[in-house]
Parts: sequence; structure tokens; C-alpha cells
Amino acid sequence: MENCFEMYRTIVMPAHCDHYGHMNVRHYAAFFDDAGWQMLARAGVSLTDLLGRGLGSVVATLTIDFHHEIKAGQLALIMGAFTRVGKKSFAYDLKLYEVDSMTHCATQRTVEVCFDLAKRASVPLPDDIRDKLASCSTDASHAGL
Repeated sequence: MENCFEMYRTIVMPAHCDHYGHMNVRHYAAFFDDAGWQMLARAGVSLTDLLGRGLGSVVATLTIDFHHEIKAGQLALIMGAFTRVGKKSFAYDLKLYEVDSMTHCATQRTVEVCFDLAKRASVPLPDDIRDKLASCSTDASHAGL
């Protein structure tokens, strides 16, 4: 993935595994969630600043595709890239790899919406935040921002 960032590293522990001997679905979701919290910071958007404006970002949709199993004792790496920036929302992909072989094990695709914390409703992304997200997006329609 171009314009991608290292988001998260961990090790798969035996407690992460199911009776088949590979990592259980619930732990992929947790690893991806931990990585997802870092996405805005990677674009230069401070969570403290966002909260100070009374804003947040909330997940509107996400999907996880599983490509290859990962087992206890293996190291995991999650890489992330912004794929689209809209008026109120942005999308990104997170890819989980087994470190030693760089085998691509899973992909999470996420859409988050800018959220007014007081009104409890979606709102447009502030221009400065939208520009920061667009500047590192893989979406060709935002090239040059």
C-alpha cells in the first residue's frame, strides 16, 4: 500500500487462539481496533485537538476479510492507509501481516464519520482536518492537496 503507515505490532498469545489452533476472530477485531485509534494521529490530527473542538470520529462501517491464519508465537504487524476522504467521512484500510514471512493474514476496511459530541450527530469534517487526511490519502482525486 502506498502512503501506508505502521500502526501496531504485537505477538499472538495462546489465549488469542481458538480450539483450531489459530487466532480467533475476536482478537483480530481487537488488534485492528487498537491500530485504528492511531490513524488520525498518523495524518497529523491530534485526538486532543479534535476533542477540544467537541468532535470525534465514529465507525460507520467496517469489514474484515481473512486471508491466512496466524498462530500463537507469531509476531503481527498492522499497516494502515487512508483510501478516501469525503465531506463528513473518511475511509482507511488496515492490513495485518505475520512479520517473519510478511504473509498478509487479514484486511479491515473502515469508514469513520466526523461526529459532534454534544449534538450526537454527524457533521462536516473541518477543512484543516480534511486537508490533512486528504494529503496522505491514496485516493487519486485528492492528489496535490
